[in-house]
Amino acid sequence: MSTDSATRTVIGHSMADKVILYGGLPLLGLVLGFFLPRIADWASAQRWAPFQGPLELIAGWDSWWVVLIFIAVGGIAGFLLAAIAMEDTLKTTITTSEVEFLKNKKTVRVPREKVAVAFLDGKEIVLQDARSAELARERHDQLGSQVKAIGPAFRAHGYPWSDAGDPHESEFRRWVEDDPDLSPSANAVLKARSKAFDQGDKGKADLRELRQELAKLGYVVRDRDKKQYWRSVS
Repeated sequence: MSTDSATRTVIGHSMADKVILYGGLPLLGLVLGFFLPRIADWASAQRWAPFQGPLELIAGWDSWWVVLIFIAVGGIAGFLLAAIAMEDTLKTTITTSEVEFLKNKKTVRVPREKVAVAFLDGKEIVLQDARSAELARERHDQLGSQVKAIGPAFRAHGYPWSDAGDPHESEFRRWVEDDPDLSPSANAVLKARSKAFDQGDKGKADLRELRQELAKLGYVVRDRDKKQYWRSVS
């Protein structure tokens, strides 16, 4: 969802999203905390249920003060989950002077004068310079009609926007190990990236850092179903 003012556009969670996250998740935690001893009592009677020992222990905690503790812990856990969800959502701030991406307390700023074109590549917002090198590639969290608002938001602040996507789409080639058209350094970085795919969330930081290493070598890389596609910077 985007919110507009005279000087900037912010793309991220809407007020309704925040209400749902900070209202709904803590409330769910409170309810689960209240019913946890009853759920544990029922589950401990089912032979197929794992962790019978802990379940029986929780089921035996039926004092009112224990229930209050569960309720409090559930509410706090729900609030923390909401905060994590907010931090893990990309916040994009667009002004006439720069684009700012904020996610997980990490900020990327791109000055307007460096941006030659902006576009969507799947679920990612991409900014390129005049040489076709990527200035930023950030995954957004918008859905449906909210996605359609991203392009107009950039245009409103004077950024060249490509509805057709990457102007250099046809130049990408799928990477194969020891590709003879790539330098040994680039092949080594792409090989390291291919291994990072198997690390799940732990590998995301490596994928990002290695993308930046490839950029220094003069290459752009994008990922499709754990496969890498590359092109040279013009």
